[in-house]
Amino acid sequence: MLMEETLVVVKRGNHVESVHAGSIAVVDWQGNLLYGVGDVGRMMFTRSTLKPVQAVPLVQSGAADRFLLNDRELAICCGSHNGEEQHTQVVRSMLFRIGLQEENLRCGAHNPYSQESYLELVKKGIKPGPIHNNCSGKHTGMLALAMHLESDISTYYEAEHPVQRKVLEALLELGELTKDQVWMGIDGCGIPNFAIPLNKLAHIYAKLARPDEIQSPSLRQAIQRITQAMTKYPEMVSGTREFCTEMMKAGNGRIIAKGGAEGGYCLGLVDKGIGIAIKVGDGNGRAAHPAAVEVLRQLDALSPEELEALKEFHTPAVRNRRGEQVGSVEPVFRLKEGRALTGTIS
Repeated sequence: MLMEETLVVVKRGNHVESVHAGSIAVVDWQGNLLYGVGDVGRMMFTRSTLKPVQAVPLVQSGAADRFLLNDRELAICCGSHNGEEQHTQVVRSMLFRIGLQEENLRCGAHNPYSQESYLELVKKGIKPGPIHNNCSGKHTGMLALAMHLESDISTYYEAEHPVQRKVLEALLELGELTKDQVWMGIDGCGIPNFAIPLNKLAHIYAKLARPDEIQSPSLRQAIQRITQAMTKYPEMVSGTREFCTEMMKAGNGRIIAKGGAEGGYCLGLVDKGIGIAIKVGDGNGRAAHPAAVEVLRQLDALSPEELEALKEFHTPAVRNRRGEQVGSVEPVFRLKEGRALTGTIS
């Protein structure tokens, strides 16, 4: 097994203060490992990078059509949103249409990621609820699927529920995986989450980017609809000025982007049919964004103008309490060709 390699360093002045190691896999839609860094086959809990896959049964089953979900709503089903008003309005609209309430969401509550939105709740004396949870869109989509399947809506989050079984089926099919290649855990929002090899996750994102060769017409069409929604409404996938939003805006339909907790980040390049999976070994998300932009730079996937638009994420400034820049976060890795690592996905 290859060891993780240094991906990103944090400098104070001109001196390295902290180091973030990890692994990266770059795979094409046929499953060929094109480039990598570190341990491209390491097991990685997918966390929220799984959300586009978790939305597949919602569309493939016909539930999205039955409940008239539009692209903005499908995008938030794939999102880790900020809890801004634009997000809670969309989730409330979905809940209303399927005839359920915020109380039916079993994701738990946390403060909105958006500081402005949180302060607005404080001013109004409103306690954050499940609808402010970054996963409330995903959970609402799962409730819609549970209703469509005529299954128990109170246990939709449990591993043996028909909704979660369909999610696992979609993951196994897209990743060309068997059950014994998958670990299961429970995500922060209470839904089953799965660990798979890093290169398999990259392969999934390559298929999200180029689903043309997927044999199942319903699966192919579901993916096309989901990725179209994400790139059309990237602010529903994260929020105002957030990295996923800005990355997909910069890509102008060419890039699918989704982050996950514990330093995970995935990208799909539509025009190249390439998937990228990044895992920061220590779980620190501050290293994932610089690494993601740097991978695209090394792949010549961004124009100079697009790279400039993402500069604050590529080499973020380290600032003191007066707002002065006193350092920077910088990617330092070089992609290695796949044949120097493991060749192709097995």
